[in-house]
Amino acid sequence: MAKRARALALARSNDDDRIHALFDHPRHARRYEQEGRFDDDKRDQSYIRHIRAKSRNQTALIEAIESHNLTVAVGPAGTGKTYIALAKAVEAFEDGRVARIILSRPAVEAGENLGYLPGDMTEKLAPYLRPLYDALTDRLGGKRLRSLIADGSIEIAPVAFMRGRTLNNAFVVIDEAQNCTYGQLKMLLTRLGWSSTMILTGDPDQTDLLDGMSGFAEMARRLEAVDGVAVVRLGDADIVRHPLVASMLAVL
Repeated sequence: MAKRARALALARSNDDDRIHALFDHPRHARRYEQEGRFDDDKRDQSYIRHIRAKSRNQTALIEAIESHNLTVAVGPAGTGKTYIALAKAVEAFEDGRVARIILSRPAVEAGENLGYLPGDMTEKLAPYLRPLYDALTDRLGGKRLRSLIADGSIEIAPVAFMRGRTLNNAFVVIDEAQNCTYGQLKMLLTRLGWSSTMILTGDPDQTDLLDGMSGFAEMARRLEAVDGVAVVRLGDADIVRHPLVASMLAVL
């Protein structure tokens, strides 16, 4: 009897080393912390290999990204456009399908003037690029994200720095595209190189440019007629934030 009990205890011990629950039982927390298996980076979203769509249009967006070299995601705030794009970028990089991730967005203030910002170029741009850092940290963990940015595997740059480049073997995400002019979007689209994927995300109703300056809606309309380009339109039913967000957007 004692021999069987020892065998069961050994089996459970081995299982603990092989199987990790999504949420650890409190009694394991102290041991995991002592073994170095329980820190902030290891509790991030890195344990989730693939994201799962929460609506039909989000499913269509994921499928479009997987089957097209150029995808345009049009929809209101909270529909997961940017998060899905970044998650698929990380997935492609981790699988070795691309050598680098390039993320870009226009440095446009949302209706207020921040004035002169202190620091070097990276520090000045940080407030504009913070949403991208947040989503990447969620997928990779802060420590690994910093390492990949340091070695150039992940590059985050404003739209103004994209002119003249050819982006080969890369996964490119252009976020907040509604704050780009038609000319800027044309410049960005023509950066697409060999073995690369590009995604544009934006909400035409939330542009911070003057009336008539944003070229995103017109660009999306024209690209719908181009073979090999996917234009996915998301709506209020695809919002995954608080239910009040969808209700407010319907009347605002």
